[in-house]
Amino acid sequence: MRGLRWGAYDSGSPNSIHKQHGVDALKIAIITAGGAGMFCGSCMQDNTLARALRMAGADAVLLPTYTPIRVDEENESTSRVFLGGVNVYLDSKLPGWKLLPRRFKRWLDRPSIVQLLSKRSSSIDASQLGDLTVDLLRGSTGPQRAEIKELIDFLCDDLRPDVVLFSNALLSGILPELKSRFSGRIGCLLQGDDIFLEALPEPWKSQARKLVSQNVSGFDRLFTHSQYYAAFMAKYLNLDASRFRTIPLTVDTDSLRTNQDMHDDRQPLDVVASSGRSDIRRTTVGYFARLCPEKGVFHFLDAVADVVAERSDIDFVIAGFLPELHRKQFEKQLRAMQKLAAAGRIRWEGSPADRDQKFRILRSFDWLCVPTEYHEPKGLYVLEAALVGVPSLLPQHGAFPERIADLEFGKLYEPGSRKALVDAILALPSTNAGLISANPALRARCLERYGMAITGPEILQAIREVSG
Repeated sequence: MRGLRWGAYDSGSPNSIHKQHGVDALKIAIITAGGAGMFCGSCMQDNTLARALRMAGADAVLLPTYTPIRVDEENESTSRVFLGGVNVYLDSKLPGWKLLPRRFKRWLDRPSIVQLLSKRSSSIDASQLGDLTVDLLRGSTGPQRAEIKELIDFLCDDLRPDVVLFSNALLSGILPELKSRFSGRIGCLLQGDDIFLEALPEPWKSQARKLVSQNVSGFDRLFTHSQYYAAFMAKYLNLDASRFRTIPLTVDTDSLRTNQDMHDDRQPLDVVASSGRSDIRRTTVGYFARLCPEKGVFHFLDAVADVVAERSDIDFVIAGFLPELHRKQFEKQLRAMQKLAAAGRIRWEGSPADRDQKFRILRSFDWLCVPTEYHEPKGLYVLEAALVGVPSLLPQHGAFPERIADLEFGKLYEPGSRKALVDAILALPSTNAGLISANPALRARCLERYGMAITGPEILQAIREVSG
């Protein structure tokens, strides 16, 4: 990629067409982190952010680190992966590996190699990555100095952007050396960094948190997707709240089909009637997120057990990426729940292979429910459900109150109580299965507040203020 031209870079997406902007277009390099082969909300948001910024007139390049990103829309990232996850891991774990010349190690950074080895890794559990996290946060003083220098050389010598935007603070070990060579502005978008840090065991957690706080203080501006998270991270990292700026989430609407198509897709997956319709009043509550304790999937299943014992007109659908770490517990609890209800009332849809399948599943819901344990910093899945007219039932913490207030649809319940969640589900209004179409007002509000055409200029202006 040496000699890369802005506006004509290799995005890794053969079907994409990038608009050639004028010489005055702001050049933005977004540094994201791949999700080790799984769909990751943060890298998916980074991908959409790059598109929104280009639509607004900027030249934005999305640079993946660790692993290639996996998204269910057109992939806008470059084909080159920096800080390749295999080499980064071996630098910390294998004595002497960091001393090898880069020319002997670079082949392990090829996307195909990184993807293959990522799929075979036994776990992405943060509790096993404490020493590696600290090493990376030490930056050029740590064992990954050669990989970090390669990324900084590319940014400063080849790409030469006006602004560099990190998409999480866990990449901030690069910052001190980058600032010594880069004359432009550098920002950071925080999207749940504390969740990973808090999962680290001691002594790594305390060391990592201290290093993040030190590193992040060097950014010119910090961004979040919610006011809640700006206030929380200012306190968590011991920083002045004035350093933070809240920018909206942005959603891709280009691949959504028409309202009539959405109406047709709203038939529940298990409705079968000779007339092609059902007059049975039922409600479908769906969970759609990564299946893990912090996202609340086990709280959801606990609530399912209580609801099916009391009501026969409420059905449940579960979908999302299932990490191997939680597969045994999830499958055991799911089987137990399915024994409590009639066939088809509790459905496991798995992880959708593409965007069309994701929205097909979402359109089968009457309500989305993701009862997270942690305080959600953004809540992208709430907006994806809203795009097809599905409101959300959510715990009243984190960014969720802001999302419900913005959308003007949805319900909140008191968090931390199994009974509160069960009561909230039981109180949901009944629907007439097969006859209810998507809520057009909810979809319109989502587009009005979070569509790329709206958010792109707003976010670009916020970034321009950093570079000015």
